[in-house]
Amino acid sequence: MNAQALLKKNTHLLRENIDLHNRLGSLETENHALKSNTSHLETEKQSLASQLLAANAQLEWLKRQIFGKRSEKVISKEDQEQLLFEGFTLEEPQKQKTTPVKGHTRKKNKGKDSITLPADLPIKKQVIDLSEEEKVCPQTKKPLEKIGEEITSKLAYKPGSYYIKQIIRPKYATPEGSIKTAPLPESLLDRCQADESLLAHIIVQKYVDHIPLYRTSEILRRGDIWISRQTLCKWVMRCGKALKPIVEELQKQILQSKNIFVDETPIPLQAKGKTHQAYMWVIAGGKGSDPPYRTYHFRLTRKHEHAEKLLKNYQGTFHSDKYGCYEKLAKEKRFTWCPCYSHIRRKFFEAEGGEFREKILRKIRYLFLYERVAWARSPEERLKIRLEKETVLIDELIQMAQEKLKDYRILPKSKLREALGYFLGLTPYLKNYTKHAEARLDNNVAERAIRPLALGRKNYLFIGSEEGGEVAAILYSLVQSCKAAGVNPQKYLEDVMKRLMSHNSQKLQELLPDQWANAQASLDTP
Repeated sequence: MNAQALLKKNTHLLRENIDLHNRLGSLETENHALKSNTSHLETEKQSLASQLLAANAQLEWLKRQIFGKRSEKVISKEDQEQLLFEGFTLEEPQKQKTTPVKGHTRKKNKGKDSITLPADLPIKKQVIDLSEEEKVCPQTKKPLEKIGEEITSKLAYKPGSYYIKQIIRPKYATPEGSIKTAPLPESLLDRCQADESLLAHIIVQKYVDHIPLYRTSEILRRGDIWISRQTLCKWVMRCGKALKPIVEELQKQILQSKNIFVDETPIPLQAKGKTHQAYMWVIAGGKGSDPPYRTYHFRLTRKHEHAEKLLKNYQGTFHSDKYGCYEKLAKEKRFTWCPCYSHIRRKFFEAEGGEFREKILRKIRYLFLYERVAWARSPEERLKIRLEKETVLIDELIQMAQEKLKDYRILPKSKLREALGYFLGLTPYLKNYTKHAEARLDNNVAERAIRPLALGRKNYLFIGSEEGGEVAAILYSLVQSCKAAGVNPQKYLEDVMKRLMSHNSQKLQELLPDQWANAQASLDTP
């Protein structure tokens, strides 16, 4: 083979080698792209799997909200028996004693379907007799002899009674030519056409029975009493402002107590174009495990400064949920913070199902059962039960939560992860309630005080103005404190509105609902 042919062949082989090299590089590039694509698909697969798990957890939660049981109880009767220990039995805690006002002592029903009526209920008789022809015997033509009566009693209703209260004051002429009359009784609202009894009735309808003023106006209209909603609103506003000193005294007494409960809830405020979300704070305090005083405070926002101002200088035991402001004040050691275990339980109850969740809920339930025993005992025994039994359970709960948090399979945004973070974030404060006999495991006192607001806003929908919100807070404070103290708010308001203007401002505590009831009971006692 000559040199020219050999050179040509070598050139051809060289070109093939270059082509092979290029193809190899292309394949390596494709392989790298495939690996990258595979990695991307694997990441996407894991992300989709996480989203699917989160969606399934959310679906399960929604199904429980719609179809599941509402109770958070996860313990059987057998489990309760295991909690009992020597020297203690599971009994209902003794309820706080309240002084009943005469004529309003509630009678217990003997059965679910029984009706209990007051002895002085008016009776309106209706006689249905035979006709004169039927009173004669058709055979003997002699009149029938009456031997008794068949009486059928039914509870009936007629619209509420209203009347005009006329105050007649004779006028006398003096020798000097002037006219002398007795002064009018003192009234909360000067020159008002409504008596205190009607004003109290309107306030109770709105802030106890949750009836908006326009409905009250319509109810009155059905009885041919025409009072516009605007007039009713003016009366309520004036009453609220006049009764403010009593609420200020209520707040003073609450902040002097050793144990308070705080919560807040949104409440719509009427504004141009759309409603604005304002807030109502509630603070409950006083003596006893279920203190009788409640004060409500209307604020335009939920800023921390509002709570800080309301709780300024308070140094007792404080119960609340895990709102950031309360946690901040607790870190500053302004008071002893007892976080609410009902909120902790609810977080785990709403989390994904599983054996771990059931164990956590069961142990929390044990805490509430021990507290039920403890509150039926003396303060010393209560502290003993908490020290010997409840602190051990709390340590077990913390250890379980810490171990579970290490599980990499828990999704970062899952409800279980949220519940674990919520619980462990409260670790420094979880045992605070065990050191104070008057402290409680939960914040249910404030939760119950919030409920009337939730019912009310479903009826009146929104607060009309900032001034209206402040008046609503004042009147809610009085009527809900009455309910907590077992006092009839209608009678309380009617009496207090007549006496407030002449009452000594240094003795306003005498007009607080529970002390007013005690004074009324002592007057009624022979």
